[in-house]
Amino acid sequence: MTYFSRLSDIVTCNLNELLDREADPQAAILSILREMEAGVAGANRSVATATSNQQRIQSEIDEHRRHIAHWQDKAREELSAGHEEAARRALMRKREVEDLIAGLQQQHTAAVSTSEQLETTRRALEARLAEARRLQEQILSQSNASSANDTVDNLLNDTQVLGAEPDDNESNEVPTGRDPVIEDELAALRRELEQKD
Repeated sequence: MTYFSRLSDIVTCNLNELLDREADPQAAILSILREMEAGVAGANRSVATATSNQQRIQSEIDEHRRHIAHWQDKAREELSAGHEEAARRALMRKREVEDLIAGLQQQHTAAVSTSEQLETTRRALEARLAEARRLQEQILSQSNASSANDTVDNLLNDTQVLGAEPDDNESNEVPTGRDPVIEDELAALRRELEQKD
């Protein structure tokens, strides 16, 4: 079963609600974790691609700025040599490069914005993944505690069944050697844990 169709679903989901609807929360949290890990990996790739694109555009801008300086120097040289028409052509080329840079700067601004949005999403996904891992640990510890309680109860029942039949003079209770106050507190804690489940 797929839990998330988009990365934003991971960020906005309520993990407890998802798990409450599942018959087997342990299996569900494993599936959820796999999907989240895949989402984080995809977000990491997207951030890397966006950052690379941003750097590529910046490199192009820097290269074209060097061309502007070149055409400015060329126009100066041509004018110094008395070649006004050649100086004019150099200045026209300089303007073309300036227009190109203006377009690239818009692309760069968009690339920076995209990178920032993707980075924010990536961080949110990582936070959700960490939350899901904590929830998995909680589910496992509750499951282990429940299994341990079942094992202890089974052992106690087996011990009572294996014990000798009481005589008419003996008490029907099997002495456990346990403190009744401690047993009452333990029972209260069990009820508290069951209410949380």
